[in-house]
Amino acid sequence: MLTSVLRGLAAASLAVLSVTASTPAAHAAETLPVAEAVTHLPVDAESRDGYDRDAFRHWNRGEDPADGCSTRNEVLITEAVEPPTVGPGCRLSSGRWWSYYDQTWVTSASGLDIDHMVPLAESWDSGASAWTAERREAYANDQSAQASLVAVTARSNRSKADQDPAQWLPPAAEVHCRYVAEWVATKLRWSLTADETEVAALREAADGCPEQSVTYEPAA
Repeated sequence: MLTSVLRGLAAASLAVLSVTASTPAAHAAETLPVAEAVTHLPVDAESRDGYDRDAFRHWNRGEDPADGCSTRNEVLITEAVEPPTVGPGCRLSSGRWWSYYDQTWVTSASGLDIDHMVPLAESWDSGASAWTAERREAYANDQSAQASLVAVTARSNRSKADQDPAQWLPPAAEVHCRYVAEWVATKLRWSLTADETEVAALREAADGCPEQSVTYEPAA
């Protein structure tokens, strides 16, 4: 009987090892040249039917609910070149930020917006309309990928609004390669589609960025 039990345990152990070995690493990061990354975008028509900004809960309590800061303020703290003073209620004072869209220094948190690299409306058009409310909230507050949320001047963010790269690129031409790479990375991270006009614009931009790479990790 002991022999039978030992054989059973050995078989079970082998089965566990087999399952573990055959299971791929979850959410592995991938790095591609930007031109190649564009070809990985699923192409589909976009629709804004039923869009409501309130379908994306933001800003929530952030990555650390105990710090008393919203996602917006956590991003501001993370991206500050010179750290702000964090007061009661996570009120930010002093500090210094670099808005890369328009190459501008900002010394007041109130002068900054937190831009969703792929705007909420654009994400809705590109697949988020089918997501659960929880996944839309995760998207709207995504701090696990540096490109997802970016602190920029309110002026540049509002100029961009909900436009894709076929319609808008940052006013600073020298950052277009970075911007396109971060746009593509965000769409790939969240398995969002792109329409034909958008893809054509991304391809054209990518042709001028031979040294630019895209790194992304699929969202959980």
